[in-house]
Amino acid sequence: MENKVLINKSRISTEQELPSTKRLIKSTILAAATAGVLLVTVVMPAEYGIDPTGIGNLIGLKKMGEIRVSLDKEAAADKAKNSRIDTKPKQNEVSTPVASTPQATSTPQTSNAQTTSVGAKTLNHEMQVTLAPDEGTEIKVDMSKGNKVQYAWSTNSGKANFDVHADSKTLGIDYHQYSKGSSQSEQGTLEAAFDGSHGWFWRNRTSNPITITLKTKGEYTDIKRMK
Repeated sequence: MENKVLINKSRISTEQELPSTKRLIKSTILAAATAGVLLVTVVMPAEYGIDPTGIGNLIGLKKMGEIRVSLDKEAAADKAKNSRIDTKPKQNEVSTPVASTPQATSTPQTSNAQTTSVGAKTLNHEMQVTLAPDEGTEIKVDMSKGNKVQYAWSTNSGKANFDVHADSKTLGIDYHQYSKGSSQSEQGTLEAAFDGSHGWFWRNRTSNPITITLKTKGEYTDIKRMK
């Protein structure tokens, strides 16, 4: 009899400790609501730059998400360009570059050096561009295959994302990459892999405007800001 009483007490105690169906449903709803709030206020602003509540903007997550989305788009664009690249120039096709005056956005300083074997003079220029946050631009020089240009560029504050590349409408080359990265200054020598336009693309990923100064000296026929 005593054992039976003890068993009944044990069953009652176990049943009291188990959560009821109502409590389980309530806990599930609470967990789902918490996850929903985190999704809207944290995940969406940080991952996608979408901020329906405005909280992400206040705590800086929206900016993080916008940068992430922008970088993903740039990476996808680079991948698409790379898939269309034909890095082997067509034979027996030689472009005839024609010298022209740099655009008004430049501050040219041109030397009167001797003409090279392919008709390009040794020129030198200094150009400045100012970029707002997230703004991008590029400067290119026209060169024939094998010609070289020495360059140096720097920002007045903060790093800029850069992409040194080339293209050629004559040869049907949309994009040929030399180098890319993020830096406050770079210098070196760019040797043309083929006849076409060769140069530098920058994007300002800081939260403040930056001014980029580019100096070039080498065998090219024209320099211009593309966009």
